[in-house]
Amino acid sequence: MTDQKTIMISNALAVASETRSDRLFLFSDTVRDCRWFLRSSFSRHKNIALVIPKSLKISEAIFRCTGTEVIRTWSGNQSRFSRIKYAFLHGVLQNVIKTDSKVVCVLGPWARSHLDTITLHNLALSWSEDFPFDPRSLIANTAFTMVMAVVDIALDIGALGREGHAVGTTFVIGDTDNVLRSSHQAVFNPFKGYPKGERVITRPDVVESIKEIAKLDGAFVVSETGIVVAAGRHLDARSVMTRQLRGLGSRHRAAAGISRMTGAVSVVVSESTGRVTICEKGHIVSTLEPVISNRLA
Repeated sequence: MTDQKTIMISNALAVASETRSDRLFLFSDTVRDCRWFLRSSFSRHKNIALVIPKSLKISEAIFRCTGTEVIRTWSGNQSRFSRIKYAFLHGVLQNVIKTDSKVVCVLGPWARSHLDTITLHNLALSWSEDFPFDPRSLIANTAFTMVMAVVDIALDIGALGREGHAVGTTFVIGDTDNVLRSSHQAVFNPFKGYPKGERVITRPDVVESIKEIAKLDGAFVVSETGIVVAAGRHLDARSVMTRQLRGLGSRHRAAAGISRMTGAVSVVVSESTGRVTICEKGHIVSTLEPVISNRLA
């Protein structure tokens, strides 16, 4: 009897062929799954790209004999939606797919070997559906993937606050040296002294710490590689006042100002509305509504 994994991948390939999709993304979360793939006949299909966790301890050299494209990514909140979303982002950044590609995904529950889901995505039509905003204007930014990680955290803060109370805060991502020169510590930096590996923004414990610390005054500074450098920073950049920013407070104007003075991207959570605003080069890129039901799905 044919096993479920083989059935799922075979059907996903059929969908990819019938829809003329550019790629099939196969999500493999364990070393065992990767080795199974290499032994299978599927490894000879050139349009299959293997999506594996960044943290998976396996050498990509073992895939070279098959010519399989490997996309290392992080899972976001580990839901299927989040994993697919970040696989697309890294696929674009690694030139495996384009922003208008058609992609079939086959995956299962996080860190499990069985596959149970096939999805079809036409990225030319669905960036706005699969992402909280159209990210194509920011893809060239070296801190892009960390900006997306911060947006997820900011939407959670905007939707849920902390312990029943509304929270407003600012994240400044990338161009860390210039950001630090254009800011100063307003309160004690709770991230100072910890090893870099313990300050990675994609770690669940770091995310929870950020949500708690967000109640303090000041901004978070995050490097383009996702290291939380500081919290409680006062931004010294001159406030920006444009038509876009009319009606918004000093937090938003300072965030826009730091993004104009440096190469950083700013993400602001409004305490009064929960809205999340993204600024680059002194301009608002997008304003996102933190819908609670979407964050809990």
